[in-house]
Amino acid sequence: MKIRDIKCAGLRGATPEGGWSNELKADDCVHTLIAVHTEEGSIGLGSVFTNDALVKASIEVLRPLFAGESALEPERVTEKLHQNMFWLGRGGSITHTISGIDIALWDLFGQATGQPISRLLGGRYRERVRPYASLLMEEPVALAEKLSAVKAQGFRAFKIGWGPFGRRNAKTDEAIVAAARQAIGPECQLMVDAGGSDAHWPGQYKWALNTAKMLANYDVTWFEEALTPDSLDDFIKLREHSPVPISGGEVLTRRQAFMPWLEKRAFDIIQPDVTKVGGISEERRIAWMAEDYGVKFIPHGWNTAVGLAADLQLAAAISQTDYVEYLTGSPFIDDITVGGWKLDADGMLSIPQKPGLGIQLDPDQVVKYSGCRDLLRS
Repeated sequence: MKIRDIKCAGLRGATPEGGWSNELKADDCVHTLIAVHTEEGSIGLGSVFTNDALVKASIEVLRPLFAGESALEPERVTEKLHQNMFWLGRGGSITHTISGIDIALWDLFGQATGQPISRLLGGRYRERVRPYASLLMEEPVALAEKLSAVKAQGFRAFKIGWGPFGRRNAKTDEAIVAAARQAIGPECQLMVDAGGSDAHWPGQYKWALNTAKMLANYDVTWFEEALTPDSLDDFIKLREHSPVPISGGEVLTRRQAFMPWLEKRAFDIIQPDVTKVGGISEERRIAWMAEDYGVKFIPHGWNTAVGLAADLQLAAAISQTDYVEYLTGSPFIDDITVGGWKLDADGMLSIPQKPGLGIQLDPDQVVKYSGCRDLLRS
């Protein structure tokens, strides 16, 4: 089974707010779907956390390398793409695009063998996993109302992030967290994401440590992106002294970038994003390394239904992974797959058992949000 073509389609019209300094608008494109087409007519699905113009350009750069390649050897093919990109954008949009290609190749591998990707990754440790509802922070009253509504949908774990947190004063920070804890109750898990990868993030080590101590009073499960993504030494100190677990890593790409963070014990929880880091192949290697260093792997998942499906397969295959991120209220997750996603009575998500990613895109919804009618056409 050989690769005949790779197509992409940017998602627009319902792009969720990202919490960024220069806020996303509904028609901005930050998520792009990938479809790898084979000579036999099979199609594998991928997703890229990058604007479609960058993905299209990256595909053209990569085309001489993937044209005619095997569609059933995801790790070898994607490593070939990585190895030939040292001079042309390694770690940036090209690496993000390779991530989507890799996911799609694993999807094809699963389809060809009749197995879910998780079984091809070595086996399934679990058949369901807890999704945490991921929401942007707002003023306390508005946030509490939104959390109550999401809890009513069946979620039992929640992550709040960005917004005014860490950008105003300590009193505001605590008021937000207190309102969130009261809204969800003591029985639910609460995670806090400062959003330290925002442009010109102001929070420094002492702020992060003082904030971590405050978060401990509200039984916060982890404190995410408390510092800027390059603050390795400060993250090391913060993890040593924080009373709550420290997490991060969503902006890093390729396993080599994660090595110093794992070796120096900068995180309690590592959070690579499968749609940026290099795909399933790369994320599995990072997860294995994390286990060797006693660091928990929980995937970052602020992306699409295809990204969520990949995260679920990884969560099944990695022994200690007990959460996946679920971006609530996004049609790019809720609407573009046939059948959608459903929580069970315990607030858990079943991990698809069908071949590959185990999902099917709704062609009409893909056209609605991308304007592209050719993505899924052989």
